[in-house]
Formats: sequence, C-alpha cells, structure tokens
Amino acid sequence: MSELKIIPREAVQGRVSLDFEKAMRKDLRSDLVQINLGPHHPSTHGVLHFFVTLDGETVVDSRIIFGYLHRSAEKLFEGRTYVGAVAIMDRMDYTAAMLNNWAWCLSCEKLAGLEVNERSNCLRTIAGELSRLSSHYIGIGAFGQDLGVFTTSGIWGFNWREEILTLLDDLSGARMMYNYMRPGGVAQDCEDWWPAKVRKVMDLVPRHVEDWHNLLTRNEIMQMRTKGIGILSAEDALAHSVTGPTLRGSGVKYDVRKAHPYGIYSELDFEIPVGENGDCFDRYMVRMEEMEQSRKIILQAVDRLEQTEPGNLGKAPKVFKPAPGDSYAEIEGAKGALGIYLKSDGDLQPYRAKIRSPSFINLTALPGMLRGWKLADLIVIFGSIDINMGEVDR
Repeated sequence: MSELKIIPREAVQGRVSLDFEKAMRKDLRSDLVQINLGPHHPSTHGVLHFFVTLDGETVVDSRIIFGYLHRSAEKLFEGRTYVGAVAIMDRMDYTAAMLNNWAWCLSCEKLAGLEVNERSNCLRTIAGELSRLSSHYIGIGAFGQDLGVFTTSGIWGFNWREEILTLLDDLSGARMMYNYMRPGGVAQDCEDWWPAKVRKVMDLVPRHVEDWHNLLTRNEIMQMRTKGIGILSAEDALAHSVTGPTLRGSGVKYDVRKAHPYGIYSELDFEIPVGENGDCFDRYMVRMEEMEQSRKIILQAVDRLEQTEPGNLGKAPKVFKPAPGDSYAEIEGAKGALGIYLKSDGDLQPYRAKIRSPSFINLTALPGMLRGWKLADLIVIFGSIDINMGEVDR
C-alpha cells in the first residue's frame, strides 16, 4: 500500500480552495494526509505517480510525477535516419502505432517537399483509423475496469482489438510495432483479399459498440460514477491546450482531420462527436461515437483504394536526405493532436526532433479536474482522459 505522511493543515493553507475552507467546521480540527498512488499500480496505467493530499477521502491537492518509462526518444532520433526513426515512433502510443508512423512521415514529407499518391494515402487512412479503433477498444475497456466492477469490458476490449491487430498484421507483417509507413508512401501494398477482410471486420463494429452501450452506457452505476464527475470546462481545456476526445468532451468541436486536413480526409464524409458537460461520461461517449465514425471513414477509404491501381505506391526516394530546413506536421492521434517538429542540417538523420504528444499535454489539466472529488473518483477521472505512458515519457 502507499506510504502515509501526516502533515499540518497550515503547511498547505494557500493551496486549499476557499470553498473547501468555508465548508470546514470551525470546532473540528483535522490533519491532511499525503499518499503516494503509484507508480506501480494498475489504476495508474503502468508507471504514473500521483502524490495526493487528502482530507479524509477528498482530494485537496495533487502532483503528477512521471518519467519512470523515459527512453530518450527525442535524443535517439538524432542518431537514426529519418526512415529508421519510424520504428521508434511505434513505441510511443503503442496502442495506436500506425498513427505515430503517419505523423512522423508527414513531417518528413513537408521537410523534403514530397507528395504521396492516392493509393498510399488510402492505405495510410485505413491503417490509421484501424489504429484509432484499436486504441479506443483498449481505452474504453480499461475505463470500465477503472470504474471497479466491469472486468468484462476489459476482456471485450482486448478480444475485439485482436480483430484489428490481425488486419494490421496482414498489412504490415507485424502485430503491434508496424514500421509500415515511409516518407513518401508505405513499405508495401496490401494483398488483393485484404479490403474484403477489412469490410468483414468493420461489419462487427456496430455490434461491439452496442454491447458496450448495454454493459456500460445504460448501467446506473456507470452513470452515477461518471455524470457530473471531473468536469473540465471548455475554457480550462483550451487554456491547458488539451486536444482529442478530452477536448471534444468539453464541447469544443476541434479535430485536426477537419481543421487542417491531411491525406484524403478532406474528401471523406464523417462527423466530429462532441459532449456538452465536459464530465467523465461525455469523454467516454465521444470515444464511443468516434468508433462509429472511424468505421465510416475506413469503409470510404476502402472503396477509394479499390479504384486505384495495385502496386502503384508512388516514388519515394531510396535515400532520404532532405535539404537544411525545418518542418512541423500534426495529425489527429487517438488521444489528441500529435505533432512532430523536425530540423534538418542536410544529413541522413534529423539535427533535432521534438514531439508534441497529446497524452503529455492532456495530463496538465488533470490536477484541477481532481480537486474536490473523492479518492475513488480520482481513478475514474484519470481513466476518462485515456493517456498512454509511452507517449508521456517520450
């Protein structure tokens, strides 16, 4: 169990909200307790460390400590070629690795002025949205477990994710770390039977979503533990630069695929789900609705793929060596806006690479979302923003 430390109330006087102080009974003296939750705790999703100040079970203050998984990815990029660095990107948000590949390649292409042809863009779109589905399966499954009683949701999430991983394995030859996309295109074409298999798996998505609605959305315990809990206002979300489903759950209709289209997104028909209250339930519902939209995008992209010529993946350079300069590209990752800044000095490897990872940025809003709620609510609120520690500790 976490270590306990009793501290005088006066030591954190300036950090306790005025409303909290007014609510305290003047004739009752109590001490605040500081506990360590994590980093080795299943509900902190691996290696996140909460240093929480409690009054009873009420969260008065919290500090988020990370870095336990740090692998110096941004430094490693400087010793890898632009093409070789794609493999490092796989290991960031490893639940949506294809999207990481895409962000890196898009920045490389801007740096070198490369164009990607129709077929490669279709394959990228299908692979990227399959990764988004995979990520949401895991995120919602884990969220059900964070609520405390819905172990079934986690089992379902992992089982349904296998259907997606099989498709991506057929496409790339790898199960999770794909290294599939390349600056200028993709590593290889799909087999002629693959589009039909994608359609077959997509036919299962509506049933999976409905099963989750029956298990979670319509469950009274789920609603009581998520509605009105951990509210993040649109103003606070924007002030913290939050993006992705966490931002859209607060009612802000911003999605990079619509705001700054890339690939073939500008030619596809899909909607951007948003919430109204900015609570845990809205963030959950945005992800649920996004799975339906990802299915819609994938089916359109498959139709376009079948209208292109097999084997025509464009002409990517055999040696990728961009001229000196810099570039920034951003995509809509599974957790939010994933941006890559690259600086070239004309060599085979980047002079500097910087990653804007959505999980890292979204965490900055968490302490304010936790204050005033119970310790049990902390786990639910944290689970509702769906971060990946591989992306935080880059």
